[in-house]
Amino acid sequence: MSEAVSPLATPFPAIPAIAGVTPRVARAGYKDWGRCDLTYIELAEGTAVAGVFTRNVCCSSEVELGRQNIAQGAARALVVNAGNSNAFTGYRGREAVEQIMEQVAAHLGCAKEEVFVSSTGVIGVPLPKDKARVGIEAALQAESCDWQTAAQTIGTTDTFAKGVCASVQLGASRCTLGAIIKGSGMIAPDMATMLGYIFTDAAVSPEFLQECLSAANRRTFSCITVDSDTSTSDTVLAFATGKGGNEVLTGFDSPGADAFAAALEDVCRQLAHLVVRDGEGAQKFIAVSVSGAVSDESARNVGLAIANSPLVKTAIAGEDANWGRVVMAVGKAGEPADRDRLSIGFGGTWAARDGQPLSDYDETPVAKHLKGRDISIEVDLALGDGQATVWTCDLTHGYISINADYRS
Repeated sequence: MSEAVSPLATPFPAIPAIAGVTPRVARAGYKDWGRCDLTYIELAEGTAVAGVFTRNVCCSSEVELGRQNIAQGAARALVVNAGNSNAFTGYRGREAVEQIMEQVAAHLGCAKEEVFVSSTGVIGVPLPKDKARVGIEAALQAESCDWQTAAQTIGTTDTFAKGVCASVQLGASRCTLGAIIKGSGMIAPDMATMLGYIFTDAAVSPEFLQECLSAANRRTFSCITVDSDTSTSDTVLAFATGKGGNEVLTGFDSPGADAFAAALEDVCRQLAHLVVRDGEGAQKFIAVSVSGAVSDESARNVGLAIANSPLVKTAIAGEDANWGRVVMAVGKAGEPADRDRLSIGFGGTWAARDGQPLSDYDETPVAKHLKGRDISIEVDLALGDGQATVWTCDLTHGYISINADYRS
């Protein structure tokens, strides 16, 4: 974790203990940074699991094995290594992951396919098997820790620990959702965009948990971007221990299913926002809202074109109401747009309507809005009912400094 905290940081919430979930941390020493860098979370027997993974074709062995293992729908443990992504490491990387899975499975007396592993950090360096073995052994013997400690341990260039807590009424049972996430750079929507883990004591079938997570992902994690780069290790996993006492949710016909799906999506959205708020070098959190598109997907693509534009992002960093850059980004998105119908606004103030600058446009409220931390950009294409919101941050010299020195 970085010592300089993002000005957009939010306090870590009070996440209570979740029945069937035990987090522990240890120091494997993947990097010489004098901190714990291995997180081990033990899960009760019968825990259901669902996941979404990166579409980067140069993904890590952790992602490949996670994709395979998610099909059986059961989990007993999660291991997260920080400081080494173990991506682009060939058979040596895969052997390291399988060693971790086998070591934990032997301890728990479960199938190795029930052990999920994630790694994050530098690409191209095989995960040291000796350090992993020692780290796992230490984690298995460690005392349980709080959720903030677990969140800090999975971080790399993150400047603050990120967590979310929610609850949902399912019949006579009040069930808890607790989640932690890491992510700061190499963030772009193409499935998960970071390492995120959601835990609940609710009883949910693996199939319905996957349905809910996939739907939530499309509207949350896949709608954020920091730098347009999709990581080799992106993973979001959801675990449901079934210890909450509710009737098992198997589909939207189950009592409380709608409420659970809504709570899960809200948790995902909050997690996604936290990642953007910790964007490397970020000083401003930006919401790009697009309406009037031919479809929701088209609106999302237009929003991403704006959010990924270095010219737009640097204009926001400089607090410059240069709405012409937004026009440019809409036009390059490859989606239906009509120059003569387009409207652009900042913070609720329209600068251009129906393809023309407003004759009475007053930039004063826009300039005031751009001096704040939370910025909104509004775009109306006036072509249909499609709409979407995409979240990003500004682009500052801090991003260059962090990434120029990343390996050293």
